[in-house]
Amino acid sequence: MNPFPKFTGRYDHSFDEKGRLTIPSRFRARLGDHFVLTIAPPDPCLAMYPESTWSEFCSKLEAAPRKDAQYRAFVRHLFANTEEVSADAQGRLLIPSVLRDAVGLQREAVLVGALTRVELWPAEAWRATHGAPDGMADLMTELGLY
Repeated sequence: MNPFPKFTGRYDHSFDEKGRLTIPSRFRARLGDHFVLTIAPPDPCLAMYPESTWSEFCSKLEAAPRKDAQYRAFVRHLFANTEEVSADAQGRLLIPSVLRDAVGLQREAVLVGALTRVELWPAEAWRATHGAPDGMADLMTELGLY
């Protein structure tokens, strides 16, 4: 059995007056009580990872054979923009302003299940860039899924 939760679905939400966002209960159940919120380069969104998935991600970084200046700069940038977080009793998450600013999150947001993580997009960026990807049928065939 795969240890990683699978995230699916899309939810449109608004931040409240205190900058909190309600995380859908289905996502919260899979993220766990404590999870990781980080930037998601190269996409202009944030990503939420369960602790177990983040641990696997970090293990891959630690095992990387390349530890040059570019690697170190990437690790510094990523971890400077990463927070360990948890939702409050009502399922709301306070997104740090530095992370909201990093991707342009304002009042409206779209939460998207993306297999091993939940992505948090500014609503305008999501609407402007997402529809069915070009070449989707070809990619599905190449991956042996169709």
